Amino acid sequence: MAITLCSEGAAREVTGSKHVLSIDNHRILIDCGAFQGKRKETDEKNRALVKDPSGIDAVILTHGHYDHCGLLPLLVKRGFNGNIISTPATRDLANIVMLDSARIQASDALFLGKQAAKKGEQFTWKPLYDELDVIKTAGQFLTVNYNRSFTILDGVRMEFRDAGHILGSALTILDISENNGRSLRIGFSGDLGRNDKPIIRDPEPMKPVEYLILESTYGNRLHEKVDDALVKLAAIVNRTVQQGGKIIIPAFAIERTQELIFYFHLLIDDKKIPSIPIYVDSPMAINATSIFQVHPECYDQETYDAFMVHHKNPFGFNELHFASSVEESKKINSIKEPAVIISADGMCEAGRILHHLANNIQDSKNTILLVGFMAADTLGRRLMDGQKEVRIFGDTYKVQAKIEQIHAFSAHADYEETWAWLEKMDRSMLKKVFLVHGEDDSLTHLQTYLLSKGIPDVEIVEPGVSYQL
Repeated sequence: MAITLCSEGAAREVTGSKHVLSIDNHRILIDCGAFQGKRKETDEKNRALVKDPSGIDAVILTHGHYDHCGLLPLLVKRGFNGNIISTPATRDLANIVMLDSARIQASDALFLGKQAAKKGEQFTWKPLYDELDVIKTAGQFLTVNYNRSFTILDGVRMEFRDAGHILGSALTILDISENNGRSLRIGFSGDLGRNDKPIIRDPEPMKPVEYLILESTYGNRLHEKVDDALVKLAAIVNRTVQQGGKIIIPAFAIERTQELIFYFHLLIDDKKIPSIPIYVDSPMAINATSIFQVHPECYDQETYDAFMVHHKNPFGFNELHFASSVEESKKINSIKEPAVIISADGMCEAGRILHHLANNIQDSKNTILLVGFMAADTLGRRLMDGQKEVRIFGDTYKVQAKIEQIHAFSAHADYEETWAWLEKMDRSMLKKVFLVHGEDDSLTHLQTYLLSKGIPDVEIVEPGVSYQL
């Protein structure tokens, strides 16, 4: 039996996860994520997709973030007709992410077309897919709960374990067997979460595997402690409120937004910050928050008790306001008093956050608070790197608002947390760890770190290269 691994996305980069596992004449795609970065490069990479979509037998989706599920409708549009296997919560979250992407692309096409017409330029760009493609894709999902063994192909069984990254996120274990009794077990971390995060459970240990494909997003960094981060968050809010300014937070609509709501609720209840209005301006975040409420199988004990035993809603309190319509979103920008505005996209590349940045970035009373990973060549990374001028919607803006960062809210394990997870695993049969989903510095640091811990072989996956297993 010939088994090879080839990464066609998230190899020496963080976004666009697409890993192809070939088993003789069968192909399984683990994740089908969209790349995020410079507009031209992003469009080219996303349109490239993967080779021969109609020849893929099945897709395993580890979780519902855009950089892992965002190109599934394009895959279906180009001929993929197999099952998309995920947990129930991942299916629900992925569906709203894909629909949101289709709507943003349609809106972008309309906006950019008008801009080109004003300049007398030709405009030929078309969206990757539309809402009908998303609806068709939704019909191909097949859900499997955690810790349930399931046959996806003859001789290939899979099992999900909780990755502790976002609601429904899954570690994936594949057991591949031959008629002669030989077998091979491969593990995919997906995006690995962290212990003691609110709402969801801690990452489960991986079963013993011979090969592990491991993410490396924070392979060279350590996170702040959450208690320290809450002190810093309160200080940022209090300082900005005293100045009469607003706190603008670009946040992923799934997981990060709900976590921030949870923390703001705590800070207001404990009177650590004043009772100021908190606006969540993202239709996808509003939908995602409602999905959180219907998946108690993913909760940690504290959240389960709050929802199911005491009937309290951690995502609902008086200061919290949701803006679903465009009109409601525009009204937020007319507010003069201090407020917190949480809006997507988390890397500041699309969506309503761009309007809030354009309206607030040149006011020194305001604070832009960055709370997640920012991929190279995104607006979020440029803000993180301290650029004094940035372009938004084609116009140049001076960065006069204060830029702050808090890394403790990241949903990705740092390198010590990654090792703590690996240390709990039975590694007696482990032959090699393949590193994916990281930038060069993170990959090389994590490689050296894991080798120093006694992992026998750690290899950085190169894009498009096939590895024999």
